[in-house]
Amino acid sequence: MLRRVSDRARCSRRAARVDTQELAWIPQGANMGLSCGNPTAIAALREGEVVVDLGAGGGFDCFLAGPKVGAEGRVIGVDMTPEMVAKARGNVASYRSSTRLDNVEFRLGEIEHLPVGDASADVVISNCVINLSPDKPQVFREIARVLRPGGRVAASDIALFQPLPDEVKSMVEALVGCVAGAVSIDEYRQMVEDAGLVDVSLVPKPEYAESLEEVKDPLFARIAAALPPGSKLTDYVASVDVTARRA
Repeated sequence: MLRRVSDRARCSRRAARVDTQELAWIPQGANMGLSCGNPTAIAALREGEVVVDLGAGGGFDCFLAGPKVGAEGRVIGVDMTPEMVAKARGNVASYRSSTRLDNVEFRLGEIEHLPVGDASADVVISNCVINLSPDKPQVFREIARVLRPGGRVAASDIALFQPLPDEVKSMVEALVGCVAGAVSIDEYRQMVEDAGLVDVSLVPKPEYAESLEEVKDPLFARIAAALPPGSKLTDYVASVDVTARRA
């Protein structure tokens, strides 16, 4: 059985590429290198929108989203660990100073039980977190609950092209690397649709796993070494850009 781990603090990840100008207003320490994509980009955020970030960690994606939604918008980061919430809240002052915006907050809570009101968000984002949940269908039911009609979800996550061998799934490295809890792309799509969301799109990004192989990330090298002979990490694992909306 997949063990519950912190929404952010356990995944070993390379940071996704972000525009240099956007990095200028990110507080030092907010970027923990735990990304597998850039959900704020695929969300196409607009001024005045309310955004909820699942598994906010140090607040990196929240601080990216804040200037995009502007002074009339709001960004709510949710994390299940008091340590991460405290870290993110500690970064707010620097963000306010660099942007002159007071539109980002952080709340303690589980992504399966969001501390957010019904139909109160325009956008839900998440970056390499949903795969960690032991109840992913419930996560998407919560996403559907908090979205306003017409609201959308934009998530970057990990999914599988084919099932991992049992001996790989049981590895500590696979759990730490956000691979053990990943589901197939088809299963992922089904649970998003089952939550009542529509216009579901999952776009695999094999280059993510390719980059891990190229840099010889030690954690993922151990996972790759446990795969069947002749197999590569890219045969199994990809990051995916997930988008959908509430009808």
